[in-house]
Amino acid sequence: MQKINGTIATPKGFAADGNHCGLKYKNHDIAWLYSMTPAQAAGVFTTNQVKAASVTYTKEILLAGKLQAVVVNSGNANACTGDEGLKNTKAMAAVTAKKLQIAPDLVAVASTGIIGKPLPMEKVTAGIESLQKQGIADNFAKAILTTDTFTKNVVYQTEIDGHCITMAACGKGSGMIHPNMATMLGFITCDANISSLTLQQLLSELTEVTFNQITVDGDTSTNDMVLLLANGAAGGHEIKTKTLAYQKLKELLKTVMEDLAKMIAKDGEGATKLIEVTTSGACDDLIARMISKSVVGSPLVKTAIFGKDPNWGRILCAIGYSGSPINPEEVTITLGDQIVYANGLPTVFDMQKMTAALTEDVIKIFVTLQQGNGQGKAWGCDLTYDYVKINALYHT
Repeated sequence: MQKINGTIATPKGFAADGNHCGLKYKNHDIAWLYSMTPAQAAGVFTTNQVKAASVTYTKEILLAGKLQAVVVNSGNANACTGDEGLKNTKAMAAVTAKKLQIAPDLVAVASTGIIGKPLPMEKVTAGIESLQKQGIADNFAKAILTTDTFTKNVVYQTEIDGHCITMAACGKGSGMIHPNMATMLGFITCDANISSLTLQQLLSELTEVTFNQITVDGDTSTNDMVLLLANGAAGGHEIKTKTLAYQKLKELLKTVMEDLAKMIAKDGEGATKLIEVTTSGACDDLIARMISKSVVGSPLVKTAIFGKDPNWGRILCAIGYSGSPINPEEVTITLGDQIVYANGLPTVFDMQKMTAALTEDVIKIFVTLQQGNGQGKAWGCDLTYDYVKINALYHT
């Protein structure tokens, strides 16, 4: 497996474009992703009971297991907009389908932005009409952003059964990041030959250990989704479960999803650091993941990391309320490369080295239990003054 430079359109048979249509002041805000042939497709969606029109619509058409295009707008969530919102979502799909000369039920729709405002369809329609079939793929990554500070692309290649398989992902997410599955837009393209059913199984399974293990602020969005398209353009036989080819593709997908998840966590609103929590020695993997996410989601842990304070008590507290059974005297907490708590007591550590370690861009916390072989990771970011400022002023 090799990481390469590229975009969401790097896998064979894909194209993408983005442009500005006026939903945001000046930045790109309308985009599409296109496969030259209908692709096998899978998706995971927000668990919020309040769902935007794009989520409702895309979940329905995805039941057929095929997509050929995705049209995305930012700056307007088209959520809580009633029948008009669903009508406008369908209109976005129809305009896209006509421009690309494909069936409307092969076009997924994704939206992100402010809740409760109707889409200005004249602007949206003109924006879609401005997109090019062979456009500038980098503009897709720009057009889906909201409060993000950088575009998020990741591309890997590997050889499966003698064929070079390329997989790419592009996403957005900065605030309201607490998925099960939610609060982000993620798009994954692949040129492997695989069925939609197998894709869905893979995406659902790997979401649990990647996107569902990131948190910025504990809020679950109304809009967000991850879509995975595989068009088979690289050639080769269909990849089936319980084969070496399947295992290689699974590892490829996990790597791509984990990289994208960490990019989103790192770009939390106002964030200055990525926090990675690894729990080992738990009864099982699920408990390990729950503990890791409890720690990385704690506002007190997040603010301590921002303040460069090695406050192990906050970490231990978050472990204790994670809902997982533990014995505090069997817990070891390591911050960076120094043990700060063990055998029920704080330890003596080098404060000068610790202060230096807490200035790094990535802060790693290790929680070790003595209950079994379960392991799990979670990712988040520090909580800063700028987070409050950004969200206090977001609507205006």
